[in-house]
Amino acid sequence: MKLLVVFAVCLFGCVAATGNEIDWAEVKPRDVEPQVPFHPRSSLNGVEGRITNGQVAVPKQFPYQAGLRLYTPLGASWCGGSVISDRWILTAAHCTVNLTTGVDVYLGAWDRTDATEPNQHIIFVATKNVILHEDYDGDAIVNDISLIKLPFAVQFNDYIQPIALPKKAASYDTYVGKQVIASGWGRISDDAKTVTDKLRWIEVPVLANTACNRYFLGSVKQSNICIKTTGGISTCNGDSGGPLVYNDGEDTVLVGATSFGILFGCQIGWPGVFTRITSYLDWIEQHTGVVNN
Repeated sequence: MKLLVVFAVCLFGCVAATGNEIDWAEVKPRDVEPQVPFHPRSSLNGVEGRITNGQVAVPKQFPYQAGLRLYTPLGASWCGGSVISDRWILTAAHCTVNLTTGVDVYLGAWDRTDATEPNQHIIFVATKNVILHEDYDGDAIVNDISLIKLPFAVQFNDYIQPIALPKKAASYDTYVGKQVIASGWGRISDDAKTVTDKLRWIEVPVLANTACNRYFLGSVKQSNICIKTTGGISTCNGDSGGPLVYNDGEDTVLVGATSFGILFGCQIGWPGVFTRITSYLDWIEQHTGVVNN
């Protein structure tokens, strides 16, 4: 008989607050509880959704980075996202599930709490314009991807630019061992009580899914991509849905969207898990028309 154990997971970065204005000191993670096969070598009994020990970005460094203030039954939450065209934002499904009115999309932001930033734009998107993957499963954490359609085409500038999707011909690439960059406004340490004001980033290698699954007991699927997080460098709460990108020296492409990690902390050395974008290129094209030929 197969033994199962319930792991408490916080999908990387929905952080809750209440009221029309976010009190960033009061943000809290949202949790889900997937079932995964019991692994006798592990005494850990939880996984949490989760940039720790990262560098502060400079304005314009990641013009494809979006911030998402999501309106939920529990108040306002925060996630990240990626600009993939002048009308579409890609993020994690667990960020956009159970929305009430919709989401504020932050574009061109560096310090997201500074409304006076001249290049920061906030666009409200109604829930009806959010596309959740039809096979998203919050318990198993599969198909953790969604799309947000902006009400109008944004004007690109030095602060707002789209990130290219991988070419379909490159779908076979696992990116294992390659250096990738994750960015977001997530917690900067396990001791931090809230997400950070200024955008941060980390550069880390991609970890093979087989090695990643030794930590997550079978929860990592082919449609996931993992990063190695030695030295306490990782994504953390508040980064959910945000970009994981790879630059081959010529092109920078979106290879992941921040999904989940271990409950016991972002700095303990467990891998970070992302939705693998190459697994969803057809789905993205079907709903948005966005494709990289």
